[in-house]
Amino acid sequence: MLNDTLADTMSLILNNESIGRQHCLIKPVSRVIKEILKVMKENGYVGDFKETEDSRGNYIQLNLTGSINKCGAIKPRYSVKKGEFEKFERRFLPAKDLGILFVSTSKGIITHYDAKSKNLGGRLLAYCY
Repeated sequence: MLNDTLADTMSLILNNESIGRQHCLIKPVSRVIKEILKVMKENGYVGDFKETEDSRGNYIQLNLTGSINKCGAIKPRYSVKKGEFEKFERRFLPAKDLGILFVSTSKGIITHYDAKSKNLGGRLLAYCY
């Protein structure tokens, strides 16, 4: 039973990366998952992905590059003000300037580096390094 599709997707990506697969099939698809995959692609953690429609809902074919050491969803979804990112960097990332936190802001889903530069706060969704 799927309760948190983002957490299921992040664990599926991590499991396929750890066993060395080149491709990953993500089901079900949501707008949040597509936005997070887009940000991961921009930062070089995953390759291209393609959404395919079928009769039972859509799925995403994701190309893996082998550059993810760990990724996961952050639960509960903490609220973060624009000056509080360092506390959560220490909690979820292994070292300073290594990895990214995904933040849902009023400007969309962005990394915590972009949120700091734009002086935005939001809710933490996931992390990746």
